[in-house]
Amino acid sequence: MRHFWQNSIRLLIVLSFSFSVGVAQTDNSDQGYKAEREKAIELFNRDKYLEALPLFEDLIKKNPKDAEAHLGLGSCLLSHAATLNDDAAAVKERLRAREVLLKAKELGNNSTLLQNLLQLVPADGRIPYSKTPVDQAMQKGEAAFARNDYAEAIKNYSKALELDPTNYSAALFVGDSYFGAKDWAKAGEWYGKAIQINPNAETAYRYYADMLTKNGEMEKARKLAIQAVVAEPYNPITWRGLDQWAKSNRLALNTVQINAPQNSVSQSDEKHINVTVDMKDPTDTSAVWLSYSLSRAKWRADFKKHFPDEKEYRHSLAEETEALTLAAKVCQELVESNTKKSGSSSLPKDPDLLLLLKLNQARMIEPYVLLNAADEGIAHDYGTYREKNRTTLETYLSDFVVPPAPTSR
Repeated sequence: MRHFWQNSIRLLIVLSFSFSVGVAQTDNSDQGYKAEREKAIELFNRDKYLEALPLFEDLIKKNPKDAEAHLGLGSCLLSHAATLNDDAAAVKERLRAREVLLKAKELGNNSTLLQNLLQLVPADGRIPYSKTPVDQAMQKGEAAFARNDYAEAIKNYSKALELDPTNYSAALFVGDSYFGAKDWAKAGEWYGKAIQINPNAETAYRYYADMLTKNGEMEKARKLAIQAVVAEPYNPITWRGLDQWAKSNRLALNTVQINAPQNSVSQSDEKHINVTVDMKDPTDTSAVWLSYSLSRAKWRADFKKHFPDEKEYRHSLAEETEALTLAAKVCQELVESNTKKSGSSSLPKDPDLLLLLKLNQARMIEPYVLLNAADEGIAHDYGTYREKNRTTLETYLSDFVVPPAPTSR
């Protein structure tokens, strides 16, 4: 819906962790240019987007190679588009904003804000919306929000929620309005209400996490950023939000990846399934991955027995989990055998096998597959798994992917 998209854009900009004050790629040493640039960025960081807009316009005319000025202008144009009642004019403004943002990317800006904006801005600039009583209340709230009249925005968004108590956007935007008014406690309360309405939508988790991060509440922000990923793990915005939390604490997310031989099994027809083994690997490594490939080959042959309602084979969570679990069992048996022979602990040197053993011992192979090794087929199984295992998914991310929050001093 139109109001959801426009408010998402505005809050995405507002919740960004401050505009990147990079060095302009220019030989322009004019102090006037530098002062104008600093002023534009200062207004942007104070959420004065309409005031900053003409300054960014002037800056890119003077220096077409300033990537940050292009990002600032594109962001301000999107904010301006949200205030326009004329749909044709709003579409035109969004199309120009997208063009300017793409230029910022071409010039080398790869900030989280830019990536998220480009993901959200429609290629054709069009945002469909309806004219129901709920939508009309939401649009009144949107207009008030654009004027920074947060009390009026809250009034109208609350009216929309009264008309439709399941309206996730209404609860979310009440939270946004309290955030705009700098009432952090109320904003958090309403983000929580939005989460209760739809725990499988990522936005409220992420907005709440961003707000807490800006306010220095890192442990709680970490949990919410993790919950955003669990809500929508195949949406890149959630992972960028989690990465932003890490960077805000001068940390980095852990890369969790087992390089299993994904292309070792092929099928020429229903009766002929081929297994390819790389004989260059050490004997123990080859044995582990042979068991993995044989397990997947058996799954491929028996797919219709496992999924009688599906017409075509797909790679599934059950298949990948069983194959990796068998590989881990074979690896563990080899470790125990080698340890017995040598008389001392003999863990594998291969980092993939070490990680495989660690995940298996923690009983985290399923969440690993879904969150760090999913393809289109595996992703098909995510919703059903999450319904019963949300806590397990959060624990996996907390234990394996996201470093601990720094201790407060």
